[in-house]
Amino acid sequence: MTARIDPITLEVVQNALASIADELALVIMRSAYSNIVRDSMDYSTAVCDRNGQTIAQGLTTPVHLGSFPDAMRNLLQTYGDDMAPGDVFIFNDPYGSGGMHLPDFYIVKPVFVGGAIEGFVATLAHQQDVGGIAPGGMAVYATEIFQEGLRIPALKLIEAGRPNNAIFRLIERNTRAPTNVMGDVRSQLAACNTGERALVRLIEHYGSSTFRRYAAELHDYAERLIRAEIAALPDLSLIHI
Repeated sequence: MTARIDPITLEVVQNALASIADELALVIMRSAYSNIVRDSMDYSTAVCDRNGQTIAQGLTTPVHLGSFPDAMRNLLQTYGDDMAPGDVFIFNDPYGSGGMHLPDFYIVKPVFVGGAIEGFVATLAHQQDVGGIAPGGMAVYATEIFQEGLRIPALKLIEAGRPNNAIFRLIERNTRAPTNVMGDVRSQLAACNTGERALVRLIEHYGSSTFRRYAAELHDYAERLIRAEIAALPDLSLIHI
């Protein structure tokens, strides 16, 4: 027998997840170095379930969020079971890693509870410069991606809590604005750490099995809403011009 979904608990969980996603966004806004992130708010945040599916999003740049499903799918396909507590992943490559364009750095942290992955906290921020043929990495006259800047496949920026300093140094040497870019990368890391703590508290409060059920119900609820909206659209085939 399927356990009953309590609508009040569902609403509480949904709002708690939304608050975590917004907290991710606030940490980045308050700690970022560059104007494009801090002032233009060219970044996005999300909370995902253990399958990498988005269950909450921050109130920043919604256009980014359409890329999160592919990005998370590619991350899970690449690493599978090769994820451990304290890992943090970084990537930006549109070809094979699910990125959008090279200035957009994903920084994603899996969230473990009881030794198992129960979710992910994900951030995406537009970096001020990633090298390439033109400052800012937005050369309209580029003819190939190699002219656009540094390509980063899905890599462990932090592995089991230990920073991979080689990747930090590589990024720093491939940007015209190292102070701002590295500051923004660290702001994303700070957001992930904050979001992880909040998500762990939420999951531990309800228990992993209950949280998984309510996360699944949020997906089902969203599907019901969009199906109802589609069903309400007029049948254009009946309209005579």
